Amino acid sequence: MLRKIEDFQKDWAYEAEMTGKVLQSLTDESLGQKVYADGRDLGFLGWHLTQTLGEMLGLVGLKIDAPAHTAPRPDSAAEIATAYEKAAKSVADEIAANWTDETLLQTDEMYGETWARGLTLFYLITHQTHHRGQMTVLMRQAGVPVPGIYGPSKEEWAAFGAPALP
Repeated sequence: MLRKIEDFQKDWAYEAEMTGKVLQSLTDESLGQKVYADGRDLGFLGWHLTQTLGEMLGLVGLKIDAPAHTAPRPDSAAEIATAYEKAAKSVADEIAANWTDETLLQTDEMYGETWARGLTLFYLITHQTHHRGQMTVLMRQAGVPVPGIYGPSKEEWAAFGAPALP
């Protein structure tokens, strides 16, 4: 659980930047990549991450500049990346303008449970991390270069002149 707005803002800045890198790496052609026929595709996952910023934080009273949870997914990878960038900035701005460290201790009903707002922010980040990991697997399958997130990717190692691990 996050207990300081400053800690959230620091974590969010990095995590949103990394998610933005993943989304900016997608191509229109890669959006349909799935693991199996009934699975979620890259486009769904990217749009889901974008919409969730407004949906989840809307449940705790914040007004995030994000597409509605029911908005149809664009066919353009660039549109998804742009919408995410705008929504992610809005998250940081809304938290800074409306919440304090004390706000993080307040509780709300969330998805059938009671969460402290600091936990809601933690889950917002981990939800994004979870789906971003799924996306990197689909990107590999689609032949899209994967950006490094918590360290260099295979392609980045190669660019450094270091041998990439198989």
